[in-house]
Amino acid sequence: MSEAENPQLLGHARELTAEDIRALAGAVVPHFALQVRNRIRRLIEPLPAGHPARVEGERQIARLEALSQHSGEPRQGLGIRH
Repeated sequence: MSEAENPQLLGHARELTAEDIRALAGAVVPHFALQVRNRIRRLIEPLPAGHPARVEGERQIARLEALSQHSGEPRQGLGIRH
């Protein structure tokens, strides 16, 4: 997973939407949560407070940070011994 962003989202070809943020953060696994968080942070940085995409971005950033810390132990309950 790269932290490089889609040029259409970084450029001002069109306005960033809350749906763009949801699409980016959608099905993120814990391993990539912080990289996606960084991408979202970079995208919403220039937006004014209260902008719908910024509000959604801040919400997704909090969710991704929590996800990155609580990835769980994949071996528990699978009958695999350490």
